[in-house]
Amino acid sequence: MKLKRMGRLGLGIMILIFVTGSIAAAQDEPVFSADISVDYASMYVWRGIPVNRESVMQPAVAGSAYGFTGSIWANIDMTDFAGTAGEFSEIDYALDYSGSVGDSVVGYSVGVIHYIFPTLGATDASTTEIYGGLSFDVPLSPFITWYGDVNAIDGSYVQFGVGHSLETEIAPDYSVGLDLSASFAFGSSGYNNGYFGIDEAKWNDFTFGIGVPFNLKHVSLTPSFNMSAMMSEEIGDTLSERANYWFALSLAKSF
Repeated sequence: MKLKRMGRLGLGIMILIFVTGSIAAAQDEPVFSADISVDYASMYVWRGIPVNRESVMQPAVAGSAYGFTGSIWANIDMTDFAGTAGEFSEIDYALDYSGSVGDSVVGYSVGVIHYIFPTLGATDASTTEIYGGLSFDVPLSPFITWYGDVNAIDGSYVQFGVGHSLETEIAPDYSVGLDLSASFAFGSSGYNNGYFGIDEAKWNDFTFGIGVPFNLKHVSLTPSFNMSAMMSEEIGDTLSERANYWFALSLAKSF
């Protein structure tokens, strides 16, 4: 039944993208944009949790119009670490609406993410989160985002982060940059109990990333180095490693 709901959600996102794209084509100025990307990562870490400690591929597609963005993201295991080599171990469907508060530096976003795990072999191997966040167009671009699970986990995850980007043009339509990001997160007692068996609210992961994007007209190639560590020793003890480090290479194109 949940697989059917996932399918309807995915269909709804695709319809949204198609309709908004058609509307955009009728305007004097284009309002529709799309992005496709594929990432290679030496391991898959999600919120400090090492989901796959070996290499993965992660394709994604997104379409945006009038503040709405529909996207589909997937993870493909490249080795037999989890016994699922070459298979989609996760597919995420998301719908987001983002904007700003008048002419202020405050931005906001709200949305829903539906996660499905095809290789777990169960019809209920899925869950859904809703989220809401604020961002600030000031130095270091701070943000805060709340995620609440409305299905499998009775809890919340709150992420705080900052980031900074530099870009230098090396030729017309060609540039090289530097992206820095850092975040830390807090999990409610229900969230930590659902994922780690610890029925207490605690600080979760600290994550840091450094990337060097090479922008070639509408195509970008970004190698990056990333690390993530659980701030709570008790939570860290439930995992195979408290800290993880990985390399990623992202290829993306915008339309």
